[in-house]
Amino acid sequence: MARPAWVSWSSGKDSAWALYETRRRGLGDVVGLLTTVDEGTGRVSIHGVPREVLEAQAGALGLPLVVVTLPNPCPNDVYEIRMAEAMRAARGAGVEAMVFGDLFLEEVRAYREDRLAGTGVDPLFPLWRRDTVALASEMLEAGVRAVVTSVDADLVDPDLVGRSWDRELLDALPEHADPCGERGEFHTCVLDGPYFGRAPGIGAALSGGSLRLSA
Repeated sequence: MARPAWVSWSSGKDSAWALYETRRRGLGDVVGLLTTVDEGTGRVSIHGVPREVLEAQAGALGLPLVVVTLPNPCPNDVYEIRMAEAMRAARGAGVEAMVFGDLFLEEVRAYREDRLAGTGVDPLFPLWRRDTVALASEMLEAGVRAVVTSVDADLVDPDLVGRSWDRELLDALPEHADPCGERGEFHTCVLDGPYFGRAPGIGAALSGGSLRLSA
């Protein structure tokens, strides 16, 4: 039997695809979504996605949403204390694995592995080292729909904010930009994809809150 798992849920397309791959490959039994939000704004850090959208996503997936609130700015020791509390809660709920949508940033993976060591919760990286050009095409072909919610204006055109993450956008990216935005070029909010049901509200909730440009 697959181990109970939570997905580290950023609200974006990579989190959604990591969930899909975890289930498809039998790597874990996804039983919840764990996300962090700014305790002042109620939005996902960097992505800028409001909490009501997170709740709509969780509803569409039929999964409980576990929210960790963080101050802004958030000292690293505060982040680590609150995430350690979340992992204790995860273990108390029988969770044995945490799914991450990381693609190729070695230092990010190493940090996650270090923080989970000894917690009883094992990290899973179902998308690790996938070719991101092929991966982006695979996601789109499977029906993943997402919108760009924030960008690093030093890396890509700020006008990408609010656009659909689709083939037209991928074709318009500069050569240095990763099609999945893994280096922080842009961040997304997923609207639809595998395992998403007909629960209403993601698009409506997103349109009800302003998109945020991150520079």
